[in-house]
Amino acid sequence: MAGCATQQATLKDVPKLAWPAPPDTSRIQFVRSIVSDQNISHDTTFSQEIINFLAGTKPPPNRIVEPMGLAVSDDGQTLYVADTLWNKVFIFDFAQSKFASIEGFVHPVGLALDGNHNLYVVDQAAKRISVFDPSGKEIRNITDKSLVQPTGIAIDRQRGKVYVVDTANRTSPEHNVKVFSLDGKLLGKLGKGYGNVPGAFMFPTYVALDSDGNVYVSDTLNDRIQKFDPNGKFVKTVGAAGDAPGYFGRAKGVAVDTLNDLYVVDSAWSNVQIFNSNGQLLMFFAGRGPMPGLLGNPTAIAIDKNNHIWVGDYINHRVEEYQLVNTVLADTQQGGSLVTTANK
Repeated sequence: MAGCATQQATLKDVPKLAWPAPPDTSRIQFVRSIVSDQNISHDTTFSQEIINFLAGTKPPPNRIVEPMGLAVSDDGQTLYVADTLWNKVFIFDFAQSKFASIEGFVHPVGLALDGNHNLYVVDQAAKRISVFDPSGKEIRNITDKSLVQPTGIAIDRQRGKVYVVDTANRTSPEHNVKVFSLDGKLLGKLGKGYGNVPGAFMFPTYVALDSDGNVYVSDTLNDRIQKFDPNGKFVKTVGAAGDAPGYFGRAKGVAVDTLNDLYVVDSAWSNVQIFNSNGQLLMFFAGRGPMPGLLGNPTAIAIDKNNHIWVGDYINHRVEEYQLVNTVLADTQQGGSLVTTANK
């Protein structure tokens, strides 16, 4: 009994992580792990049940296992998680202390919310985007015969556009981003198709928008992010293949915070890198490991209007929540790093 009590106390008292490490000013703080419907009522980040699951016990119902898509309400009070093991979308309503799920998908991946809080779900195997109203009722579908393997999605609320990444496959030239209207009309495509020249893609996966309507696409097998303006014109690339800060192993999820800084999930290195709007590297956080706050082959990312950062932690079967702290616009636009000694 004494041994069990000591173990529980140790799990509860594990300090939460922050980046960079002292003596630098913290910029990213780990908040908690979201793992199941239990998180509606209390924080299970350091619970023994989670340790047991990571050690190999069977996942209980409503337990996140394969988080491939994320969306979060502007206020951060509702989190949506597409889980490809359960083929469901989990809904965590923290404000109302409610948990729900939407079923009936073949392989749900990308998620996005429009200005009316309608949820867009990319059902990859079904080659369609299903749209649900805030009550969870399906109201329409978006599809097109040119879709091969849709993955990520982002919505330009101001311009009424839906961007859907088509990861395609080895025999398809599609490797691009389809642009739809909110009612499902195909408006055009971004990218030159399969290839590695600027503007071409090789198995792209996720997409995000900044406040000016610029489009950022994770060009995963080219190990870079590609930026397009709101009219679809190629602007520049960020990053390249490599194992140093500013380079990528497998770029996956992308998101933009309220400072217009770009966050890129690197699945191979299990971290998140932050770049300013000029494409300059500011810092990175997390890293590989099972400890809460660390990541294992992360996938999607979403950021709310309070700069809380949510990352799909695939190997660790959870969503990790972080927060940007002690940082204003001037800190990110000076051309220097947010780190002075650590992480260099």
